[in-house]
Amino acid sequence: MSKTRMLALAAASAVAICLPTLASAQGEVNLYTYREQKLIEPLLDAFTKETGIKVNVVSASSGLEQRIRTEGANSPADVLLTVDIGRLEDAVQAGITQPIKSEIIDKAVPVQYRDPEGHWAGVSMRARVIYASRDRVKQDAITYEELADPKWKGKICIRSGQHIYNNALIAAMIAKHGEAKAEEWLRGVKANLAQKPSGGDREQARDVAAGKCDIGIGNTYYVPLMQNNPKQKEWADAIKVILPTFKDGGTHVNVSGVVLAKHAPNKANAVKLIEWLAGNGAQEMYANMVFEYPVKSGIAINPAVKAFGDLKADTLPLAKIASNKKAAANMVDKVGFDN
Repeated sequence: MSKTRMLALAAASAVAICLPTLASAQGEVNLYTYREQKLIEPLLDAFTKETGIKVNVVSASSGLEQRIRTEGANSPADVLLTVDIGRLEDAVQAGITQPIKSEIIDKAVPVQYRDPEGHWAGVSMRARVIYASRDRVKQDAITYEELADPKWKGKICIRSGQHIYNNALIAAMIAKHGEAKAEEWLRGVKANLAQKPSGGDREQARDVAAGKCDIGIGNTYYVPLMQNNPKQKEWADAIKVILPTFKDGGTHVNVSGVVLAKHAPNKANAVKLIEWLAGNGAQEMYANMVFEYPVKSGIAINPAVKAFGDLKADTLPLAKIASNKKAAANMVDKVGFDN
């Protein structure tokens, strides 16, 4: 038996074993998620308290789209909660979603943060920003295009260009300027790197604090998380957050979002959960628990995030960014960005 066949059988067996633990039942909803359970548990507890609907959670760091596809029509999954437009679009391409038909979602979530066909919706938002050295960077404004300026040669730190957060930024640059100009820009950014791309977003702040680079690229929510971590507070204290913009545009944002599973056995409860996540209470909890921006207007931003300045989010629809993510991944390889 081939190794591929053996792995496929093992995956199928694993699915069969787990199915009885998430049986469809009245008053329940089955949530698959890439988010850490301890981070979203208070949110789900509040949903259960308010609605009486029990939430069964399956969390993983990867492979949930494939798992749902493998489970097929017998999948217990009702909702997939994930981060990044790339993973949301992966779920759609895997054929495991169905349209979310909800007037509540249509009113609460701006159109640029929803799939045109209704297959996903954002429930919270983060911005891709600059972690700049307080001591060595004097300017307080920057464009993404400027990251390719030779004045930053040897001064930029960033994680892998293939990571979903950077893939989305590069895809947005392609959508804005076309592939030729985006490639020129990416080559310029590569020429300005202080070191080989590595680590996560927090490590970029660490390296700025250590003097290895003057600016790093990271998501907004990591900064308050570092501020609240005694071992990382000095990294956060060493940087200032600059909200960059595209030339003639706004700040690049991405979302945490949800899809309604194609074969959701508890569809009505799944829609209730999705609608609840876009409601006032959940949006406030998102803002204060994980330091993300609410997608719904009129919800207060956490003071630690508000301190970064007024976010003028770019209006480019996330669906257009998603359509360029494959081109972005190919471009990273073509220019040898991670080498």
